Amino acid sequence: MNHDFNKLPEIFDRYPKTQESLISVLQDIQKEYHYLPCEALRETATVLDVPLSKVFSVSTFYNAFSLTPRGKTIIRVCVGTTCHIRGAGMIQDQLEHHLGIKAGETTEDLGFTLEVVNCVGACAMAPVVIVNDKYHGSVKVSHSKKLLKG
Repeated sequence: MNHDFNKLPEIFDRYPKTQESLISVLQDIQKEYHYLPCEALRETATVLDVPLSKVFSVSTFYNAFSLTPRGKTIIRVCVGTTCHIRGAGMIQDQLEHHLGIKAGETTEDLGFTLEVVNCVGACAMAPVVIVNDKYHGSVKVSHSKKLLKG
């Protein structure tokens, strides 16, 4: 995948060029590209003077980071106990059907990534679906397609 990496210097300039800036820089790269491209990780290692192995270690340790392209819209279905009992599995099935992908996958056009997550701590609102950072509670299977419209 070809990317325009012209934004990287701007990202690097926001932080001191030290190892302590690594997570913040990776967060900004993830936000810009929706994942962490290998080329950006190499450049990060060079600019921050951090071993590439350390950059990859941090990139793979935290679930918030992804080394594979993710969709512009991230949909997370909570499958914790309460959400599961209240139909999260059926909601997941419907979203997979509407998007044509399985949980853990991204649509070919990079529009959507569908994920399942364990308890998000919003059991009173179960079942919960998070679209980007917006929580949707008491989601009905019949309304799951509406979540794709934003």
